Amino acid sequence: MQSQGISRRSFLGGMAGAGALAAIGLAGCAPQAPGANDAKAADSAKAKTVADGASVAIDDGSAAITVDWLGSAPEIAESEISETKDTDLLIVGAGNGGMIAGAYASDQKMDFILCEKGSEVGATRHWFNAVDTKPFTDQGYRTDRARLHGEWARYSSGTCDQDLINMWMNESNAMFEYVDQYMSAAGAKVIADEFEMPGGMGATPFYTPCGEHHYGNAEGGREGVPVRNELFEKVMNDNGYQIAYKHELAKLVTDETGKVAGAIFKTDNGYTQINAKKGVLLTTGGYSANPAMLSALSPITTASVTALGYNQNNDGMGIKAALWAGAVKDITSATMIFDRGLVAPGTTAGYTQESIEAGKPQFPSNGQFNPGTQPFLKVNLKGKRFALESADYDYLPHAAAQQPGGVYISVWDGNFGEDVQRFHTLGCSAGTRMGVQRVKREDGTYDLEKYFEKELADGRLQMADTLEGLADKLGFDDDAKKNFLATCERYNELFDAQEDVDFGKEAYRLSELRTPPFFGATLGGTLLTTIDGIRINADCQALNTSFEPIEGLYAAGDCSGSLFSGNYPDQMHGVACGRTMTEALHVVKLLAEK
Repeated sequence: MQSQGISRRSFLGGMAGAGALAAIGLAGCAPQAPGANDAKAADSAKAKTVADGASVAIDDGSAAITVDWLGSAPEIAESEISETKDTDLLIVGAGNGGMIAGAYASDQKMDFILCEKGSEVGATRHWFNAVDTKPFTDQGYRTDRARLHGEWARYSSGTCDQDLINMWMNESNAMFEYVDQYMSAAGAKVIADEFEMPGGMGATPFYTPCGEHHYGNAEGGREGVPVRNELFEKVMNDNGYQIAYKHELAKLVTDETGKVAGAIFKTDNGYTQINAKKGVLLTTGGYSANPAMLSALSPITTASVTALGYNQNNDGMGIKAALWAGAVKDITSATMIFDRGLVAPGTTAGYTQESIEAGKPQFPSNGQFNPGTQPFLKVNLKGKRFALESADYDYLPHAAAQQPGGVYISVWDGNFGEDVQRFHTLGCSAGTRMGVQRVKREDGTYDLEKYFEKELADGRLQMADTLEGLADKLGFDDDAKKNFLATCERYNELFDAQEDVDFGKEAYRLSELRTPPFFGATLGGTLLTTIDGIRINADCQALNTSFEPIEGLYAAGDCSGSLFSGNYPDQMHGVACGRTMTEALHVVKLLAEK
C-alpha cells in the first residue's frame, strides 16, 4: 500500500507544487503601500534570497519561488566533533514540553541531558488543558469524554490519531497534578472557572469544555505568580541538573538498524555528540520562525498574518532532523493564530516587501492587541462585512485571507467597556474584559482614551468623533467609504432588531455604533505557533513512512503531529499546551520504567 505523509523523498518529488505554494506565501502576500509601483517592487526583489533554501526569481512580471525547506542532513566528520557525552535520555528543547520532562526526570534521578538552542528557557504558555481535575470535579463538573473525543476528531477532519487523544484525556490529570504541586507550593492559585462558553460559532453547539487551567495569586491576579518553565528549571537545579544552553541541534544520530541513538549539536566550542541509550525526546517547537517552511507548508498563514508572537528559536529544526532520520510528517498544516495582529491603516498581511528584499522575511508588527478578539463589527478593505465575528483564534484571519489585503477592520464606539462585559469571552481573550475594569470611573463609565493610550499614540488604532471621520482615518474613500458607512448603519439596524439575519451572530454579541468616540482597528493574525509536525503514536514515538515506530525517537508538543489539521480548535481552550506537557510527561515516565 502506498504510504502517505510528507517524507524527504515525497516532498522533493513534489517540489514544483511546493514552489507554487511558496510563491503565494512570499511573493503574492507582501504588503504594498497604496499606489506603490508593483513593477518597481518586483524588479528590486529579483533573485533575492529569502531564507536558507528559498529564493525569489522574478522574470518579466511572473513570480516563481523554488523552495527546498528540508534540505539534507549536514555531513559532520568525526574529526569535527570536539566532545562526546553519553546519557540514557536526551531531551531537545527547553520549552513547555521540555521543561516538564526535565523537571520530572530530575525528580526521578534519571540519567538525562536537556539541551536548548537559546540561552534561557522558552516562554511559558500559561493556559493549559487537563480533563477531570480536582479543581473542576470539586465544583461538580466532569467532562463528557465521548463528546470531547468526537469534537477533536471533527476539528481535525479525521486526520488525528484517536488513541493519542485518549492518552491525553486519560493522563492529563496526572500532568496537572505534577504541575500543581510545584505551582501551589510556590504560592500560586489554580484558576478553573470556564464551563460552557456563552458565545462562539452561532450559539456554540460544538463547545466542549474540558478544563482550561491557569494560575493567579491569592486575589486571582498575575502579580507575583511564578513562571512555570522558570520554576521547573529551579526544580532541575535543586535536584542537581543543569540545562545545556546554546546547543543547536544539527542532526540526529542513527545506527545501522535505523534506531535513533543520539544527536549532534553545534555549540560555541564546535560540535558535541550526545549518545542516548534509551531515546531522544524532541520538544523543539514548530516552524513558525522559518519563512521557507511556513510559506511552503501553510500558505494561508502567510496570507493572513500581520504580527509575530512566536519564539524566534522555533525554526522547525526538530521536524527537519526527524525527517532526515526517516520520519513522516502530517500531510496538512495547522497553526495557532490569534486574531490580534494590530497594524497601521494601509498595511496588508504577509511578510513585508522590505524584509523579503533584505533576505530576512518578517511580518509588519509583533505582539497581540487583545481587544482584537472581541466580536465587534468587522469589515474588509472594501468597507463590507464578510464574516461572523463571534469566533476567535484563526477563523477571522483565515476568512480575511480570502479578502483584499488579507486584513480587516474592527469597529466599536464609546460603549466598548459595557460591550465587552456583555460579550463575556473566555480563554485569554477574557483579559480585555478584566483589563478595561482598571480604567472604570466612579460613575461607571470607562476612560477609553487611557485604556488605548499606547495604540492611539503609535497610530495603529484610529479614533474619531464621527463614523465619517473614522472612515477617513482608516483610509476608506469613494465606494469603500460609502460601503463602510452603509455597513455601520445596517449593523445598527441588526442591533435594534436584536437579530443578526445576515451572519447569525448571537444577539447578546451585537453592539451599536452611535456613541462617540468611534474606534477602528486594522487587524490580521498574530502567529503564535505551528501545530503540525512529525506523526506520532499514542506513546509519542515518531513514525516512519510505513507508519511504524522509529526506535529511540520520540516527539512531543508543536514539533509533533497527529492531532490538529487546518486550524486550532477555537473552543477547546488550552489543549495545545495541555497536550504538549502530557505527551512529554508520558515519554519520560515510559522511559523511566525501561
